[in-house]
Amino acid sequence: MTRNEIISVLGPVDEAVIADIALTGASLEELREAFAWIGADEALVNEGHAMPGPRVAKLIEILEPPEDEPGAPAATD
Repeated sequence: MTRNEIISVLGPVDEAVIADIALTGASLEELREAFAWIGADEALVNEGHAMPGPRVAKLIEILEPPEDEPGAPAATD
């Protein structure tokens, strides 16, 4: 995957994130799938989509910071 392909899916992102994504060996389609999971994981499960494969799961891990990390959105009740 090229830098421009990654940006075409994610928009402007940090160069370190682009490098991490490129190192996974994932395809552009896998990046699109990971991005869809981040935005609507519950909806995809409800629609019967299979759970993400290992490369897609790695991409999700790269793109979605842990909840306890500073700067991560706080959970609200």
